[in-house]
Amino acid sequence: MLDRRSAAVFALWSCCAGPVVAFGQGVDPHAAQPERPTVATHAGTVAPGWIEIETGGEFDRFGDGSHGAGATIVTKVGLGSHVQLNIYGSAIRLPDRDSLGIGDSAVGVKWRMTDAAPVLGRFAILPSIKFPSGSLSLGTGTDTTDASLLLISSHDLGPVALDLNASYTRRSGDGEIIPRDAALWTASFGGPAVGQVGWVAELYGLPRISGPLDSTVAVLFGPTLAVRSWLIFDGGVIVPIAGPAPHAAYFGAVWNIGRAWRSDDRRPRAGAPLRGTDFHEELRRRPSSDRD
Repeated sequence: MLDRRSAAVFALWSCCAGPVVAFGQGVDPHAAQPERPTVATHAGTVAPGWIEIETGGEFDRFGDGSHGAGATIVTKVGLGSHVQLNIYGSAIRLPDRDSLGIGDSAVGVKWRMTDAAPVLGRFAILPSIKFPSGSLSLGTGTDTTDASLLLISSHDLGPVALDLNASYTRRSGDGEIIPRDAALWTASFGGPAVGQVGWVAELYGLPRISGPLDSTVAVLFGPTLAVRSWLIFDGGVIVPIAGPAPHAAYFGAVWNIGRAWRSDDRRPRAGAPLRGTDFHEELRRRPSSDRD
């Protein structure tokens, strides 16, 4: 049965549906656009017709010394030049369980509304719905249907990417364990370090709006490794500052699988230095070694 110690983990999942960094955006539609490992997401979208997979695991240590774990997978599909479909899945292992159980799932659509707005920079919205595919009795879900709206503002500060997020979630249910109303804010930074190694750091919080949970604030940081432009690994730690969040270590990967269908949209993605140039044609003109 879900307890208050584990409720904070589910509350974070319900707000953002998985850990998510704006690092390495470019003109190549086959280049990965990681939305992990941070809680925040960036305003960029996958190129039309292309598919990208993000997956990772997390190991949690709670205040009483017990341990839990979780895994997430996100499939991102470029539906248009400014629209991306997100499909989320999860698995959870609570401290009193020996194996992972299927967690809640979600679906959302990111709409990149502008690439260079005053103050907002690259700006996108991401409405999503979480479904009760997990089990409350097994402690892998909340038995609630959640509707969320995420606001995303991304900025390039020289070589450093800054992503600011704010979200609101409304849940079904009676609110006794998981609050019916929830919010999330994040400030995420990422950039290159040495060679193929990059870095990410984030401060995030879940303020208390209603229900039994206290407000939570935590920091996340760690390295990334670009094995190829289309395959990026990450790892790091999460350290709570306030509230019931556990200490955690995470690892994961982002893989741009490739193009599932051809698109007639010829506009470059957000952050691309090309102006008025077909980035698909640009990619085909490059030597094959540049596309690996």
